[in-house]
Amino acid sequence: MGKRYKTFIMPIVALGGILVAAFPASSETKNAVSIERVSFMSADGEHHITGYLFSPAGSEAKHPAIVMLHGRGGAYSSLANGKYDASTLSKRHKMWGRIWAGRGYSALMVDDFGPLGHPAGFGRGTYEDRPEAVDEVNRRPLHAYGALAWLRSRPDIDPDRIGLMGWSNGGSATLAAMANDNPATLTAHGFRAAVALYPGCGLKHHFDAKGYTPYTEELVLIGTADEEVSPKLCQSLIARSSESGGKIALVIYKDATHDFDSPTESRQSVPANGKAAVDAIKRIEVFFNTAFVP
Repeated sequence: MGKRYKTFIMPIVALGGILVAAFPASSETKNAVSIERVSFMSADGEHHITGYLFSPAGSEAKHPAIVMLHGRGGAYSSLANGKYDASTLSKRHKMWGRIWAGRGYSALMVDDFGPLGHPAGFGRGTYEDRPEAVDEVNRRPLHAYGALAWLRSRPDIDPDRIGLMGWSNGGSATLAAMANDNPATLTAHGFRAAVALYPGCGLKHHFDAKGYTPYTEELVLIGTADEEVSPKLCQSLIARSSESGGKIALVIYKDATHDFDSPTESRQSVPANGKAAVDAIKRIEVFFNTAFVP
């Protein structure tokens, strides 16, 4: 019998402030951050993938890193208007890149839709029409492992302290990437830990018969008012995984919606979202810091 999974139903009261107010108050995030556009090969050797590396400016010591996978909307702002570069990354991705760099990490924001011809991402209701090249279960994990190999080649990155983090469709890709049925060449030296925010947990029914067991610890965060993915489906996946030894902690935020950590005004106008985001930032930082302890 595997270790029981942890589920935290968070009413998120008395956490103080909403994200747009709390985030700028962190002195750590005011440190200088360098942003570099990079390119690397997917693990399948078929595609050159674009990325944006956020790093603490002037740091010479080896530091940990996080690979970040965007959701169905792609890496860029909906207001990019055809300009796809670091300046038009979405507010959420810029925010998280700066959060990690401000805390002494490097963060590699992966744009794997752009190089495949879909820089603007995909709208709601388009799931069945998306090309196989962006499949979150069978293809995007290979892009994540390409990012991992590229980071490990850099002299400023600690190769043993690299985590994976994804949102929505990227959260699903994160879950799939961490499954222990991946080829040994991927998992033998895989990610140290992973975080999935509001992922779709159906995972194309890939794990229905054989079960889902990640090869290392994971943290999943989702809101009860999510309008795009099912919290109950994630609860079911994680409950089954725990029976086979999966080590997955699940945090459910009461009344929080999809994209609850996005700093956009529309999302932060929902009080539960701001409070959930503040808690999630703290919780995710503690999770990776703990996982990266030698």
